[in-house]
Amino acid sequence: MATNSLGAATGRPHLAKAACIGGGVIGGGWVARFLLAGIDVALFDPHPQAERIVGEVIANAEIAYAGLTRAPLPPRGTLTFHASVAEAVAGADWIQESVPERIDLKQRVLGEIDAAARPDALIGSSTSGLLPSDLQAGLRHPERLFVAHPYNPVYLLPLVEIVGGRQTEPQTIRDAIALLEPVGMKGVHIAKEIDAFVGDRLLEALWREALWLIKDDICDVETLDDVIRYSFGLRWAQMGLFQTYRIAGGEAGMRHFLGQFGPALQWPWTKLTDVVDLDDALVEKIASQSDAQNEGLGIRRLERIRDQNLVAIMDALKSGDDGRGWGAGKLLAKFEAGLWKNAREMDAAIPADAPLQLVTTTVQPSFVDYNGHMTEHRYLQVFGDATDALLRLIGAGLDYVAAGASYYTVETHLRHLGEAKLGDALACSTLLLAHDEKRLHLFHTLTKVDGGATVATAEQMLLHVDSDASKSAPAPEAILARLEALATAQAGLPRPDAAGRAIGMPSQAPARDR
Repeated sequence: MATNSLGAATGRPHLAKAACIGGGVIGGGWVARFLLAGIDVALFDPHPQAERIVGEVIANAEIAYAGLTRAPLPPRGTLTFHASVAEAVAGADWIQESVPERIDLKQRVLGEIDAAARPDALIGSSTSGLLPSDLQAGLRHPERLFVAHPYNPVYLLPLVEIVGGRQTEPQTIRDAIALLEPVGMKGVHIAKEIDAFVGDRLLEALWREALWLIKDDICDVETLDDVIRYSFGLRWAQMGLFQTYRIAGGEAGMRHFLGQFGPALQWPWTKLTDVVDLDDALVEKIASQSDAQNEGLGIRRLERIRDQNLVAIMDALKSGDDGRGWGAGKLLAKFEAGLWKNAREMDAAIPADAPLQLVTTTVQPSFVDYNGHMTEHRYLQVFGDATDALLRLIGAGLDYVAAGASYYTVETHLRHLGEAKLGDALACSTLLLAHDEKRLHLFHTLTKVDGGATVATAEQMLLHVDSDASKSAPAPEAILARLEALATAQAGLPRPDAAGRAIGMPSQAPARDR
């Protein structure tokens, strides 16, 4: 019996080739998700600009993935364009239909897919609300058809609602969920088919209330979005609704929460059951406010901003304070583990007779690597923070940079002498080894606050630069005077033994001379 990519016996092959029917916003997202997981994709879309549109989506996805994971991605799958549904689905293991949301169109396209696809191929529909039982009407193999409803952008958001119809085999649902995991997605089985499933029902409720708040001039669209993105939206990203409310109940948990806040459901807080009249005036009101909110921001720019924010959120959620991660971050960590496996300005006085103590930090979850230790680029970041702090101290902070001059780091030598792990408190001390009108020679030492063990050192040379002219230039007298005061204060401090050290191994005579 064949196995899927997780090794479970299913009777179906693993996901090696996918077919996408429709390459719009959702279909293009599916294409990018599959391709970047190393899966070949055959695409059919009659739109004359389909190749350009899908190419732009893939380009955005590649930019996003570059920041999403440091794990080596598999070789990108091959994308081919086809002139018919039958050509595209030939030989595919998973076929994802993403045509416009019209029942007659979807039934016709799914009929073409069903007739041309292998009998054991999985067929998912990206519908956001049509019932799978209705989509199965007239199919020869309705048992392998299900709803696979994703969220935009498909290549980043991992959730897929998996909904079976009356004729869908239970094994089809299990196979679909299992085959999504290696591409970094989480399939959730919706036990009963209902209009709009679960996610869109929740969104629809919030959307209806939002429309009333705008219509009644309670707030504008920007304020409403701020309420979501600066408060419960962040909580929902990692715990959802019920887990968040359980915490709100304190030590007594959900029962206390329901007892305390349950009666509020009877209060006239909402117009949720009173559907707003979305007339021309309200449409224009919302549209004009949205135009003002997004002035100067094109769709691709908005997509990139959205993607960068999602990458940052998921990376931050990848490791919780217990190292296990939360929500989408936990799923990302699991996805990365599979990839690794498969790829094998300051107001401070200058102290006398002591190094500068300008930076303290705690090793955050995003600082550690797959070994559980603080990773190399984070050491460089901390030492860079210490250098920036010194520059602020001598008057070369952000205002100075904005005025057209700065110090540029031209050489760095790192030594790793110990291990910093999650939660370790670290302090960085800084010595000014030498300076002249253009150069700064610094030595940083990073130690653990608890015990004082040295973790790492960094020696840096910086060059003063006229940014407008893009060339080195003497620093002004005010900065040089500040540097001279620092040098005088530290004159009695011992020079670190490692200062000036170069990387190298003991020289040995060639083997033929020994």
